[in-house]
Amino acid sequence: MRIISGRFKGKKISFISSSNTRPLRDYVRENIFNIIAHGVKTQLNLEKGNVLDLYSGVGSFGIECLSRYLCHVVFVEKDTLAFSNLKKNIIDLKVTNRVKIIAQDTKNYLNKINNKDKFDLIFLDPPYKDITFLKVMTLIKEKKIFNKNHKVIIHRERGCEEKLSDYLKIDLEKNYGRSKIIFGSF
Repeated sequence: MRIISGRFKGKKISFISSSNTRPLRDYVRENIFNIIAHGVKTQLNLEKGNVLDLYSGVGSFGIECLSRYLCHVVFVEKDTLAFSNLKKNIIDLKVTNRVKIIAQDTKNYLNKINNKDKFDLIFLDPPYKDITFLKVMTLIKEKKIFNKNHKVIIHRERGCEEKLSDYLKIDLEKNYGRSKIIFGSF
């Protein structure tokens, strides 16, 4: 796994092979960032933005944000092996001053979050079989932890049947192999 573009382009990211996590493939990540940069409905300026990377795994999405933009990223991951790799990646890239790493369940983190914390981009990559992330979507909306011109990106399995339009305004859906990427806002 490697960083696709920006300041850390080409650097490898440490990751684990585990049934609990699945890394976001390079080509899917590249397409997400092309859509963020060039999409009419999905364009977002993250030059000095705040990113919330939920279910972050080893941090490939948030690290890509750090490589491309001058943003600040909050990573939330509960799996101990993934968290350990995430921490290693952050230290190796020397970006500890631009991140906050939380070793906690996503729902618990959101229950305790300060409502003054606001994010420009919220990325959710829950395990494919996990549908409790819908409660997380409700919590995010209730807490209003997003800026006015925010975007939400969700990584799901292509065949999933959740009705996400009940939780957010969907701007775009794209399929890449087994992955479905949903772009929207609250």
